[in-house]
Amino acid sequence: MKIQSVYDEAFAVYGRVLEGFDFGSLLDTLQDKTPRPDDGVVYVPGDAALEADAAYAVLRDHVYGGMPIQIGYCNGTNTKLNCVEYHRDSEIDIGAQDFILLVARQQDIAPDHTLDTGKVEAFLAPAGAAIELYATTLHYAPCDAKPQAGFRVVIVLPEGTNTEPPALTDLHMDDRLLRARNKWLIAHPDAAEAQDGAFVGLTGENIDIAPALCAQA
Repeated sequence: MKIQSVYDEAFAVYGRVLEGFDFGSLLDTLQDKTPRPDDGVVYVPGDAALEADAAYAVLRDHVYGGMPIQIGYCNGTNTKLNCVEYHRDSEIDIGAQDFILLVARQQDIAPDHTLDTGKVEAFLAPAGAAIELYATTLHYAPCDAKPQAGFRVVIVLPEGTNTEPPALTDLHMDDRLLRARNKWLIAHPDAAEAQDGAFVGLTGENIDIAPALCAQA
């Protein structure tokens, strides 16, 4: 799989790199205060140590226009797509290490809520860069940028995202995808999430970038 850069023109449909910010202190806290498993991924929607950093007010006011936010993290090691998700707003990702994003467009979801994984692209995000993923960008857990390198990534979203969802009776098709608050998810049949009741709609291969990483090593 071709791995592009978030600075390439091709990324413009999915998001942008936010310029003019220094999140060094926030990333120091991420590195020093949050765990990184060696055999999987851990996600925490909001972390008190990260939210105590001065970056909280900067992100809240200058990026989200004063809306309440949460600062959490996604840490671990991963090379597979497994699922895609979307929110009704942008997500900000900031890595302490280089990491790779697997992304696609919400507009490419079929009317039956399936998505061909052939629509997915890979982009390398360098350590320290603040990446905005637009609301229409399908994404999921970050991936390693080098074999077994692992990652620690700050995840910024509106407050309450990825917490307990509302109890719904299905009014329309989207309700079947709601996995958590402000989180709509489509799983690949090979993913653990599919066995846990997530909506299965990814068709094609469950992308694994491990071969591409090994080829670059």
